[in-house]
Amino acid sequence: MKKIKILDVTLRDGGCVNNFNFGSVYMDKIISALEESGADIIELGYLDENKGSVRDRTQYVNETVIIDAILKHKNAGIKYVAMMDYGKFDADKLSERTEDGIDGIRLAFHKKNKNDIISVGKKIIEKGYLFFIQPMITLRYSDAELIELIELVNKEFPNASGFYIVDSFGEMRPNDMSRMLNLVDHNLISSMTLGFHSHNNLQLSYSNAMSMLQFPTTRELIVDCSIMGMGKGAGNLNTELIMEHMNLFYGKKYKISPLMEVIDNVINQLHDEFYWGYAPEYYLSSANHCTPSYASYFYNKHMLPIDQVGELLGTIAEEKKISFDREYAEKLYRDYNERKTVDDTAVVSELKSEFKGKIVLLVAPGKSIAKHMDKIRKLSEENDSLSIGLNIDIGTDYMLTTRKEVYDKAVEEGKKIIVPSNISKGGRGKVKVLDYKKWIDIDDSTHDSSSVIALKLLQYCGVKKIMFAGFDGFSVNINDNYFDQNMRHPVNAKQAETQNRYYKDLIQRISNSGIETEFLTESLYK
Repeated sequence: MKKIKILDVTLRDGGCVNNFNFGSVYMDKIISALEESGADIIELGYLDENKGSVRDRTQYVNETVIIDAILKHKNAGIKYVAMMDYGKFDADKLSERTEDGIDGIRLAFHKKNKNDIISVGKKIIEKGYLFFIQPMITLRYSDAELIELIELVNKEFPNASGFYIVDSFGEMRPNDMSRMLNLVDHNLISSMTLGFHSHNNLQLSYSNAMSMLQFPTTRELIVDCSIMGMGKGAGNLNTELIMEHMNLFYGKKYKISPLMEVIDNVINQLHDEFYWGYAPEYYLSSANHCTPSYASYFYNKHMLPIDQVGELLGTIAEEKKISFDREYAEKLYRDYNERKTVDDTAVVSELKSEFKGKIVLLVAPGKSIAKHMDKIRKLSEENDSLSIGLNIDIGTDYMLTTRKEVYDKAVEEGKKIIVPSNISKGGRGKVKVLDYKKWIDIDDSTHDSSSVIALKLLQYCGVKKIMFAGFDGFSVNINDNYFDQNMRHPVNAKQAETQNRYYKDLIQRISNSGIETEFLTESLYK
Protein backbone atom coordinates (compact mmCIF):
# COMPACT_ATOMS: atom_id res chain seq x y z
CA MET A 1 0.00 0.00 0.00
CA LYS A 2 1.36 3.40 -0.94
CA LYS A 3 2.38 5.79 1.80
CA ILE A 4 0.15 8.78 1.16
CA LYS A 5 -0.36 11.72 3.49
CA ILE A 6 -2.93 14.48 3.52
CA LEU A 7 -1.71 18.03 4.18
CA ASP A 8 -4.50 20.49 4.88
CA VAL A 9 -3.91 24.14 3.92
CA THR A 10 -7.21 25.70 5.07
CA LEU A 11 -5.62 28.00 7.62
CA ARG A 12 -2.95 29.15 5.16
CA ASP A 13 -4.24 29.04 1.57
CA GLY A 14 -7.77 29.56 2.86
CA GLY A 15 -6.50 32.65 4.62
CA CYS A 16 -5.79 34.27 1.26
CA VAL A 17 -9.57 34.63 0.93
CA ASN A 18 -10.17 36.65 4.10
CA ASN A 19 -6.78 38.29 4.66
CA PHE A 20 -6.14 35.55 7.25
CA ASN A 21 -8.67 37.15 9.59
CA PHE A 22 -10.28 33.96 10.89
CA GLY A 23 -10.43 35.12 14.49
CA SER A 24 -9.35 32.91 17.37
CA VAL A 25 -12.72 31.12 17.68
CA TYR A 26 -12.79 30.00 14.05
CA MET A 27 -9.08 29.18 14.13
CA ASP A 28 -9.64 26.85 17.08
CA LYS A 29 -12.66 25.19 15.48
CA ILE A 30 -10.83 24.55 12.21
CA ILE A 31 -7.72 23.06 13.77
CA SER A 32 -9.81 20.93 16.14
CA ALA A 33 -11.83 19.53 13.22
CA LEU A 34 -8.67 18.74 11.28
CA GLU A 35 -7.07 17.04 14.26
CA GLU A 36 -10.19 14.97 14.85
CA SER A 37 -10.36 14.02 11.16
CA GLY A 38 -6.87 12.54 11.36
CA ALA A 39 -5.17 14.88 8.89
CA ASP A 40 -1.51 13.87 8.68
CA ILE A 41 -0.09 17.40 8.34
CA ILE A 42 -1.79 20.69 9.19
CA GLU A 43 -0.51 23.95 7.80
CA LEU A 44 -1.21 26.67 10.34
CA GLY A 45 -0.54 29.74 8.20
CA TYR A 46 2.16 32.06 6.89
CA LEU A 47 5.28 33.52 8.46
CA ASP A 48 5.56 37.17 7.40
CA GLU A 49 7.57 39.52 9.57
CA ASN A 50 6.09 42.66 7.98
CA LYS A 51 2.40 41.75 7.61
CA GLY A 52 2.15 39.16 10.35
CA SER A 53 0.17 39.36 13.59
CA VAL A 54 0.51 37.82 17.04
CA ARG A 55 -3.09 36.61 17.42
CA ASP A 56 -6.46 36.16 15.70
CA ARG A 57 -4.92 35.83 12.23
CA THR A 58 -3.08 33.00 10.47
CA GLN A 59 -0.39 35.29 9.10
CA TYR A 60 2.14 35.38 11.91
CA VAL A 61 4.91 37.81 12.73
CA ASN A 62 7.14 34.87 13.65
CA GLU A 63 6.94 31.16 14.46
CA THR A 64 6.92 31.57 18.24
CA VAL A 65 3.57 33.40 18.39
CA ILE A 66 1.89 30.42 16.71
CA ILE A 67 1.93 28.49 19.99
CA ASP A 68 -0.29 30.94 21.85
CA ALA A 69 -2.28 31.91 18.77
CA ILE A 70 -3.46 28.43 17.80
CA LEU A 71 -1.10 25.59 18.73
CA LYS A 72 -2.05 25.32 22.39
CA HIS A 73 -1.49 21.57 22.29
CA LYS A 74 -0.25 19.07 19.72
CA ASN A 75 -1.77 15.72 18.80
CA ALA A 76 0.54 12.77 18.50
CA GLY A 77 0.92 11.55 14.94
CA ILE A 78 0.16 14.94 13.36
CA LYS A 79 2.82 17.28 12.00
CA TYR A 80 2.22 21.02 12.17
CA VAL A 81 3.84 23.30 9.62
CA ALA A 82 3.85 26.90 8.39
CA MET A 83 4.67 28.41 5.03
CA MET A 84 7.28 31.03 4.27
CA ASP A 85 7.42 32.92 0.98
CA TYR A 86 11.01 33.56 -0.03
CA GLY A 87 11.99 37.10 0.95
CA LYS A 88 9.17 37.66 3.43
CA PHE A 89 10.80 36.21 6.52
CA ASP A 90 14.44 36.20 7.56
CA ALA A 91 15.41 32.61 8.36
CA ASP A 92 18.13 33.94 10.69
CA LYS A 93 15.33 35.10 12.99
CA LEU A 94 13.90 31.61 13.39
CA SER A 95 14.19 30.16 16.88
CA GLU A 96 15.37 26.60 17.36
CA ARG A 97 12.58 24.11 16.90
CA THR A 98 10.86 23.13 20.15
CA GLU A 99 8.54 20.25 20.96
CA ASP A 100 5.58 22.55 21.56
CA GLY A 101 6.10 24.61 18.38
CA ILE A 102 5.69 23.96 14.67
CA ASP A 103 7.44 20.92 13.24
CA GLY A 104 8.24 22.15 9.76
CA ILE A 105 8.42 24.99 7.28
CA ARG A 106 7.39 25.02 3.65
CA LEU A 107 9.46 27.43 1.56
CA ALA A 108 7.67 28.82 -1.52
CA PHE A 109 9.76 30.55 -4.16
CA HIS A 110 9.69 31.68 -7.77
CA LYS A 111 11.98 30.28 -10.45
CA LYS A 112 14.22 33.36 -10.38
CA ASN A 113 15.08 32.57 -6.72
CA LYS A 114 15.76 28.85 -7.12
CA ASN A 115 19.46 29.22 -6.33
CA ASP A 116 18.81 31.62 -3.45
CA ILE A 117 16.89 29.04 -1.43
CA ILE A 118 20.04 27.09 -0.57
CA SER A 119 21.13 29.29 2.33
CA VAL A 120 17.56 29.73 3.57
CA GLY A 121 16.79 26.03 3.44
CA LYS A 122 19.98 25.09 5.25
CA LYS A 123 19.18 27.50 8.07
CA ILE A 124 15.70 26.01 8.42
CA ILE A 125 17.11 22.49 8.61
CA GLU A 126 19.93 23.50 10.97
CA LYS A 127 17.36 24.86 13.40
CA GLY A 128 15.65 21.50 13.52
CA TYR A 129 12.63 22.00 11.27
CA LEU A 130 11.28 19.69 8.62
CA PHE A 131 11.88 21.40 5.28
CA PHE A 132 9.51 21.26 2.31
CA ILE A 133 10.51 22.70 -1.07
CA GLN A 134 7.68 24.47 -2.94
CA PRO A 135 8.67 25.73 -6.44
CA MET A 136 5.72 27.94 -7.32
CA ILE A 137 4.24 27.65 -10.81
CA THR A 138 6.26 24.50 -11.44
CA LEU A 139 4.81 24.37 -14.93
CA ARG A 140 6.87 27.47 -15.78
CA TYR A 141 10.06 25.39 -15.58
CA SER A 142 11.29 23.83 -18.79
CA ASP A 143 12.35 20.20 -18.50
CA ALA A 144 15.99 21.28 -18.33
CA GLU A 145 15.29 23.93 -15.69
CA LEU A 146 13.30 21.54 -13.54
CA ILE A 147 15.99 18.87 -13.74
CA GLU A 148 18.53 21.53 -12.77
CA LEU A 149 16.42 22.42 -9.72
CA ILE A 150 15.99 18.77 -8.77
CA GLU A 151 19.75 18.17 -9.04
CA LEU A 152 20.27 21.18 -6.76
CA VAL A 153 17.79 19.71 -4.26
CA ASN A 154 19.41 16.26 -4.43
CA LYS A 155 22.79 17.77 -3.73
CA GLU A 156 21.97 20.44 -1.15
CA PHE A 157 18.91 18.98 0.61
CA PRO A 158 19.05 15.17 0.46
CA ASN A 159 17.30 15.04 3.86
CA ALA A 160 14.52 17.50 2.99
CA SER A 161 11.06 16.32 3.97
CA GLY A 162 9.44 16.88 0.61
CA PHE A 163 9.64 18.31 -2.90
CA TYR A 164 6.48 19.65 -4.53
CA ILE A 165 4.81 20.05 -7.87
CA VAL A 166 2.89 23.31 -7.42
CA ASP A 167 0.06 24.23 -9.79
CA SER A 168 -0.17 27.83 -8.62
CA PHE A 169 -2.49 29.05 -11.37
CA GLY A 170 -4.61 25.90 -11.67
CA GLU A 171 -3.54 25.47 -15.28
CA MET A 172 -2.20 21.90 -15.28
CA ARG A 173 -4.01 19.40 -17.47
CA PRO A 174 -3.59 15.59 -17.56
CA ASN A 175 -0.69 15.71 -20.01
CA ASP A 176 1.07 18.26 -17.80
CA MET A 177 0.61 16.04 -14.74
CA SER A 178 2.01 13.04 -16.59
CA ARG A 179 5.04 14.96 -17.80
CA MET A 180 5.77 16.48 -14.38
CA LEU A 181 5.29 13.26 -12.44
CA ASN A 182 7.53 11.26 -14.73
CA LEU A 183 10.21 13.90 -14.83
CA VAL A 184 10.30 14.51 -11.07
CA ASP A 185 9.98 10.87 -10.04
CA HIS A 186 12.77 9.82 -12.40
CA ASN A 187 15.24 12.49 -11.26
CA LEU A 188 14.44 13.23 -7.60
CA ILE A 189 16.38 11.32 -4.98
CA SER A 190 14.37 8.14 -4.34
CA SER A 191 14.08 8.64 -0.59
CA MET A 192 12.39 12.04 -0.85
CA THR A 193 8.64 12.53 -0.51
CA LEU A 194 6.82 14.05 -3.50
CA GLY A 195 3.96 16.49 -2.90
CA PHE A 196 1.30 18.07 -5.07
CA HIS A 197 -0.42 21.43 -4.47
CA SER A 198 -3.22 22.40 -6.84
CA HIS A 199 -5.68 25.16 -7.58
CA ASN A 200 -9.06 24.50 -9.10
CA ASN A 201 -9.33 27.05 -11.91
CA LEU A 202 -10.07 24.36 -14.49
CA GLN A 203 -11.93 22.12 -12.03
CA LEU A 204 -9.10 19.61 -12.39
CA SER A 205 -7.72 19.54 -8.83
CA TYR A 206 -9.49 16.29 -8.00
CA SER A 207 -8.63 14.47 -11.22
CA ASN A 208 -5.03 15.68 -11.11
CA ALA A 209 -4.77 14.40 -7.54
CA MET A 210 -6.12 11.03 -8.75
CA SER A 211 -3.39 10.97 -11.41
CA MET A 212 -0.78 11.45 -8.74
CA LEU A 213 -2.21 8.78 -6.46
CA GLN A 214 -2.33 6.29 -9.33
CA PHE A 215 1.17 7.09 -10.53
CA PRO A 216 3.45 4.04 -10.27
CA THR A 217 6.04 5.08 -7.70
CA THR A 218 7.42 3.65 -4.48
CA ARG A 219 8.08 7.02 -2.89
CA GLU A 220 5.89 8.60 -0.21
CA LEU A 221 3.32 11.11 -1.48
CA ILE A 222 1.67 14.19 0.03
CA VAL A 223 -1.52 15.71 -1.34
CA ASP A 224 -2.47 19.27 -0.35
CA CYS A 225 -6.12 20.19 0.16
CA SER A 226 -8.40 22.50 2.11
CA ILE A 227 -11.80 22.16 3.74
CA MET A 228 -14.51 22.81 1.14
CA GLY A 229 -11.68 23.86 -1.19
CA MET A 230 -11.22 27.16 0.66
CA GLY A 231 -8.55 29.14 -1.12
CA LYS A 232 -7.76 32.09 -3.30
CA GLY A 233 -9.84 32.48 -6.44
CA ALA A 234 -11.15 29.14 -7.64
CA GLY A 235 -9.93 27.45 -4.48
CA ASN A 236 -8.17 24.14 -3.91
CA LEU A 237 -8.75 20.41 -3.75
CA ASN A 238 -11.41 19.59 -1.13
CA THR A 239 -10.08 17.89 2.00
CA GLU A 240 -13.36 16.10 2.70
CA LEU A 241 -13.45 14.67 -0.84
CA ILE A 242 -9.87 13.44 -1.01
CA MET A 243 -10.12 11.96 2.49
CA GLU A 244 -13.22 9.99 1.55
CA HIS A 245 -11.45 8.73 -1.58
CA MET A 246 -8.48 7.65 0.52
CA ASN A 247 -10.80 5.79 2.87
CA LEU A 248 -12.51 3.97 0.01
CA PHE A 249 -9.51 2.99 -2.06
CA TYR A 250 -6.38 3.25 0.09
CA GLY A 251 -7.42 1.76 3.40
CA LYS A 252 -7.29 5.05 5.31
CA LYS A 253 -9.51 5.81 8.29
CA TYR A 254 -9.96 9.56 8.10
CA LYS A 255 -13.04 10.90 9.87
CA ILE A 256 -15.20 13.02 7.60
CA SER A 257 -17.91 14.04 10.10
CA PRO A 258 -15.75 16.63 11.96
CA LEU A 259 -15.11 18.32 8.61
CA MET A 260 -18.82 18.34 7.79
CA GLU A 261 -19.52 19.93 11.15
CA VAL A 262 -16.92 22.67 10.72
CA ILE A 263 -18.20 23.31 7.19
CA ASP A 264 -21.68 23.79 8.62
CA ASN A 265 -20.61 25.98 11.53
CA VAL A 266 -17.63 27.89 10.14
CA ILE A 267 -16.69 27.45 6.50
CA ASN A 268 -20.18 28.10 5.10
CA GLN A 269 -20.27 31.40 6.96
CA LEU A 270 -16.88 32.35 5.53
CA HIS A 271 -18.02 31.30 2.06
CA ASP A 272 -21.05 33.56 2.27
CA GLU A 273 -18.83 36.49 3.19
CA PHE A 274 -15.75 35.70 1.10
CA TYR A 275 -16.62 33.82 -2.04
CA TRP A 276 -14.22 31.30 -3.56
CA GLY A 277 -14.82 28.67 -6.20
CA TYR A 278 -15.09 28.31 -9.93
CA ALA A 279 -15.85 31.44 -11.92
CA PRO A 280 -15.29 32.32 -15.58
CA GLU A 281 -12.60 34.86 -14.75
CA TYR A 282 -10.54 32.16 -13.02
CA TYR A 283 -10.82 29.92 -16.05
CA LEU A 284 -9.58 32.86 -18.13
CA SER A 285 -6.62 33.42 -15.80
CA SER A 286 -5.67 29.78 -16.18
CA ALA A 287 -6.08 29.89 -19.95
CA ASN A 288 -3.85 32.96 -20.05
CA HIS A 289 -1.31 31.49 -17.61
CA CYS A 290 -1.40 34.33 -15.09
CA THR A 291 -2.23 34.85 -11.44
CA PRO A 292 -6.01 34.98 -10.93
CA SER A 293 -5.60 38.33 -9.17
CA TYR A 294 -5.48 40.04 -12.56
CA ALA A 295 -8.63 38.28 -13.73
CA SER A 296 -10.62 39.15 -10.62
CA TYR A 297 -9.30 42.73 -10.65
CA PHE A 298 -10.41 43.40 -14.23
CA TYR A 299 -13.64 41.44 -13.89
CA ASN A 300 -14.66 43.20 -10.67
CA LYS A 301 -14.47 46.58 -12.34
CA HIS A 302 -17.70 45.44 -14.04
CA MET A 303 -16.84 47.58 -17.05
CA LEU A 304 -15.78 44.97 -19.61
CA PRO A 305 -17.72 41.98 -20.95
CA ILE A 306 -16.14 38.67 -20.04
CA ASP A 307 -14.68 38.08 -23.51
CA GLN A 308 -12.84 41.39 -23.32
CA VAL A 309 -11.52 40.49 -19.86
CA GLY A 310 -9.99 37.42 -21.51
CA GLU A 311 -8.58 39.56 -24.32
CA LEU A 312 -7.09 41.97 -21.79
CA LEU A 313 -5.48 39.14 -19.82
CA GLY A 314 -3.80 38.04 -23.04
CA THR A 315 -1.93 41.36 -23.20
CA ILE A 316 -0.13 40.89 -19.87
CA ALA A 317 3.63 40.78 -20.31
CA GLU A 318 5.15 37.40 -19.55
CA GLU A 319 7.32 38.72 -16.73
CA LYS A 320 4.27 40.31 -15.07
CA LYS A 321 2.05 37.21 -15.04
CA ILE A 322 3.57 35.60 -11.96
CA SER A 323 2.54 38.13 -9.33
CA PHE A 324 -0.10 40.86 -9.32
CA ASP A 325 1.01 44.45 -9.89
CA ARG A 326 -1.91 46.80 -9.30
CA GLU A 327 -0.27 49.86 -10.86
CA TYR A 328 0.63 47.83 -13.93
CA ALA A 329 -2.91 46.42 -14.10
CA GLU A 330 -4.41 49.92 -14.06
CA LYS A 331 -2.13 51.09 -16.86
CA LEU A 332 -2.89 47.97 -18.88
CA TYR A 333 -6.62 48.55 -18.43
CA ARG A 334 -6.38 52.15 -19.59
CA ASP A 335 -4.12 51.28 -22.51
CA TYR A 336 -6.58 48.61 -23.60
CA ASN A 337 -9.50 51.03 -23.55
CA GLU A 338 -7.53 53.89 -25.10
CA ARG A 339 -6.60 51.89 -28.18
CA LYS A 340 -9.64 53.31 -29.94
CA THR A 341 -9.26 57.07 -30.10
CA VAL A 342 -11.30 59.66 -31.92
CA ASP A 343 -11.16 63.38 -32.51
CA ASP A 344 -14.26 64.45 -30.59
CA THR A 345 -13.76 68.21 -31.01
CA ALA A 346 -16.77 68.70 -33.26
CA VAL A 347 -18.99 66.39 -31.18
CA VAL A 348 -18.14 68.12 -27.91
CA SER A 349 -18.74 71.51 -29.53
CA GLU A 350 -22.21 70.37 -30.63
CA LEU A 351 -23.03 69.02 -27.18
CA LYS A 352 -21.76 72.18 -25.49
CA SER A 353 -24.02 74.33 -27.67
CA GLU A 354 -26.95 72.12 -26.70
CA PHE A 355 -26.25 71.81 -22.96
CA LYS A 356 -24.69 75.14 -21.97
CA GLY A 357 -26.75 76.97 -19.35
CA LYS A 358 -29.39 74.25 -19.24
CA ILE A 359 -30.89 72.20 -16.43
CA VAL A 360 -29.95 68.55 -17.01
CA LEU A 361 -31.62 65.55 -15.45
CA LEU A 362 -29.22 62.62 -15.03
CA VAL A 363 -30.96 59.28 -14.51
CA ALA A 364 -28.80 56.45 -13.16
CA PRO A 365 -30.14 52.88 -12.89
CA GLY A 366 -30.56 52.89 -9.10
CA LYS A 367 -33.47 50.98 -7.61
CA SER A 368 -35.09 54.19 -6.31
CA ILE A 369 -36.24 55.31 -9.77
CA ALA A 370 -38.98 52.67 -9.73
CA LYS A 371 -41.09 54.57 -7.20
CA HIS A 372 -40.32 57.97 -8.70
CA MET A 373 -40.77 57.04 -12.37
CA ASP A 374 -43.75 59.35 -13.02
CA LYS A 375 -41.91 62.32 -11.54
CA ILE A 376 -38.74 61.53 -13.51
CA ARG A 377 -40.58 61.16 -16.81
CA LYS A 378 -42.51 64.38 -16.24
CA LEU A 379 -39.29 66.30 -15.62
CA SER A 380 -37.59 64.76 -18.64
CA GLU A 381 -40.43 66.03 -20.84
CA GLU A 382 -40.18 69.66 -19.69
CA ASN A 383 -39.02 72.03 -22.40
CA ASP A 384 -36.51 73.96 -20.30
CA SER A 385 -34.44 70.90 -19.39
CA LEU A 386 -32.56 68.04 -21.04
CA SER A 387 -32.31 64.50 -19.75
CA ILE A 388 -29.67 61.76 -20.03
CA GLY A 389 -30.17 58.12 -19.09
CA LEU A 390 -27.05 56.34 -17.91
CA ASN A 391 -27.02 52.82 -19.37
CA ILE A 392 -30.83 52.76 -19.23
CA ASP A 393 -33.61 53.82 -21.59
CA ILE A 394 -36.65 55.40 -19.96
CA GLY A 395 -37.43 57.93 -22.66
CA THR A 396 -34.68 60.48 -21.90
CA ASP A 397 -33.34 62.86 -24.56
CA TYR A 398 -30.03 61.04 -24.64
CA MET A 399 -28.63 57.75 -23.46
CA LEU A 400 -25.00 57.77 -22.34
CA THR A 401 -23.72 54.22 -22.20
CA THR A 402 -20.47 52.44 -21.41
CA ARG A 403 -21.96 49.00 -22.11
CA LYS A 404 -21.49 47.36 -25.51
CA GLU A 405 -24.72 45.38 -25.31
CA VAL A 406 -26.72 48.48 -24.30
CA TYR A 407 -25.10 50.48 -27.09
CA ASP A 408 -25.87 47.87 -29.75
CA LYS A 409 -29.52 47.71 -28.75
CA ALA A 410 -29.85 51.50 -28.62
CA VAL A 411 -28.37 51.82 -32.12
CA GLU A 412 -30.88 49.28 -33.44
CA GLU A 413 -33.72 51.27 -31.89
CA GLY A 414 -32.48 54.60 -33.26
CA LYS A 415 -31.83 56.26 -29.88
CA LYS A 416 -29.78 59.42 -29.44
CA ILE A 417 -26.59 58.07 -27.89
CA ILE A 418 -23.44 59.45 -26.27
CA VAL A 419 -20.76 56.78 -26.10
CA PRO A 420 -17.01 56.66 -25.32
CA SER A 421 -14.62 55.50 -28.03
CA ASN A 422 -13.69 52.26 -26.23
CA ILE A 423 -17.26 51.09 -26.94
CA SER A 424 -17.70 52.59 -30.41
CA LYS A 425 -15.13 54.31 -32.57
CA GLY A 426 -17.63 55.10 -35.31
CA GLY A 427 -20.91 56.93 -35.19
CA ARG A 428 -23.05 59.26 -37.21
CA GLY A 429 -26.31 61.09 -36.88
CA LYS A 430 -27.76 60.21 -33.50
CA VAL A 431 -24.52 58.69 -32.15
CA LYS A 432 -22.05 61.08 -30.46
CA VAL A 433 -18.67 59.46 -29.81
CA LEU A 434 -16.38 60.87 -27.10
CA ASP A 435 -12.66 60.20 -26.89
CA TYR A 436 -12.43 57.79 -23.95
CA LYS A 437 -9.24 59.07 -22.38
CA LYS A 438 -10.45 62.69 -22.17
CA TRP A 439 -13.49 61.99 -20.03
CA ILE A 440 -12.37 59.45 -17.46
CA ASP A 441 -11.12 60.29 -13.98
CA ILE A 442 -7.88 58.89 -12.59
CA ASP A 443 -6.60 58.84 -9.02
CA ASP A 444 -5.11 55.58 -7.78
CA SER A 445 -7.72 53.83 -9.92
CA THR A 446 -9.37 54.40 -13.28
CA HIS A 447 -12.94 55.71 -13.02
CA ASP A 448 -14.70 55.33 -16.37
CA SER A 449 -18.33 54.67 -15.54
CA SER A 450 -21.18 56.38 -17.37
CA SER A 451 -21.72 58.61 -14.31
CA VAL A 452 -18.13 59.85 -14.35
CA ILE A 453 -18.12 60.55 -18.07
CA ALA A 454 -21.49 62.30 -17.90
CA LEU A 455 -20.52 64.53 -14.99
CA LYS A 456 -17.21 65.56 -16.52
CA LEU A 457 -18.92 66.28 -19.84
CA LEU A 458 -21.69 68.37 -18.26
CA GLN A 459 -19.16 70.30 -16.22
CA TYR A 460 -17.19 71.10 -19.38
CA CYS A 461 -20.37 72.10 -21.22
CA GLY A 462 -21.22 74.62 -18.50
CA VAL A 463 -24.68 73.42 -17.54
CA LYS A 464 -26.64 75.47 -15.05
CA LYS A 465 -27.94 72.66 -12.85
CA ILE A 466 -27.77 68.88 -12.57
CA MET A 467 -30.66 66.95 -11.06
CA PHE A 468 -29.85 63.42 -9.94
CA ALA A 469 -32.22 60.49 -10.03
CA GLY A 470 -31.29 56.88 -9.34
CA PHE A 471 -27.92 57.74 -7.79
CA ASP A 472 -28.70 55.50 -4.84
CA GLY A 473 -25.16 54.42 -3.93
CA PHE A 474 -23.83 50.89 -3.59
CA SER A 475 -24.93 48.28 -1.08
CA VAL A 476 -23.47 44.86 -0.35
CA ASN A 477 -27.01 43.58 -0.85
CA ILE A 478 -26.92 42.97 -4.58
CA ASN A 479 -30.72 43.30 -4.80
CA ASP A 480 -30.65 46.90 -3.54
CA ASN A 481 -28.45 48.43 -6.23
CA TYR A 482 -30.28 48.41 -9.57
CA PHE A 483 -33.66 49.24 -11.05
CA ASP A 484 -33.05 46.58 -13.70
CA GLN A 485 -32.03 43.37 -11.95
CA ASN A 486 -30.20 42.25 -15.09
CA MET A 487 -27.61 44.93 -14.33
CA ARG A 488 -26.84 43.79 -10.83
CA HIS A 489 -23.43 42.54 -9.84
CA PRO A 490 -22.03 41.75 -6.40
CA VAL A 491 -19.86 44.16 -4.44
CA ASN A 492 -18.23 43.52 -1.10
CA ALA A 493 -18.29 45.95 1.82
CA LYS A 494 -14.93 47.51 0.93
CA GLN A 495 -15.89 48.01 -2.71
CA ALA A 496 -19.22 49.58 -1.74
CA GLU A 497 -17.56 51.93 0.72
CA THR A 498 -14.88 52.95 -1.77
CA GLN A 499 -17.37 53.57 -4.58
CA ASN A 500 -19.76 55.53 -2.38
CA ARG A 501 -16.98 57.73 -1.06
CA TYR A 502 -15.64 58.39 -4.55
CA TYR A 503 -18.98 59.38 -6.09
CA LYS A 504 -19.93 61.54 -3.14
CA ASP A 505 -16.65 63.40 -3.50
CA LEU A 506 -17.04 63.70 -7.28
CA ILE A 507 -20.51 65.21 -7.01
CA GLN A 508 -19.24 67.59 -4.35
CA ARG A 509 -16.48 68.71 -6.70
CA ILE A 510 -19.07 69.36 -9.41
CA SER A 511 -21.12 71.41 -6.94
CA ASN A 512 -18.06 73.36 -5.82
CA SER A 513 -17.36 74.30 -9.45
CA GLY A 514 -20.50 76.44 -9.46
CA ILE A 515 -23.04 74.01 -10.90
CA GLU A 516 -26.21 73.70 -8.85
CA THR A 517 -27.07 70.12 -7.83
CA GLU A 518 -30.28 68.52 -6.59
CA PHE A 519 -31.16 64.94 -5.68
CA LEU A 520 -34.63 63.85 -6.75
CA THR A 521 -34.36 60.40 -5.20
CA GLU A 522 -32.75 59.10 -2.02
CA SER A 523 -28.97 58.76 -2.25
CA LEU A 524 -25.92 57.89 -0.19
CA TYR A 525 -24.08 60.64 -2.07
CA LYS A 526 -25.91 63.56 -0.46
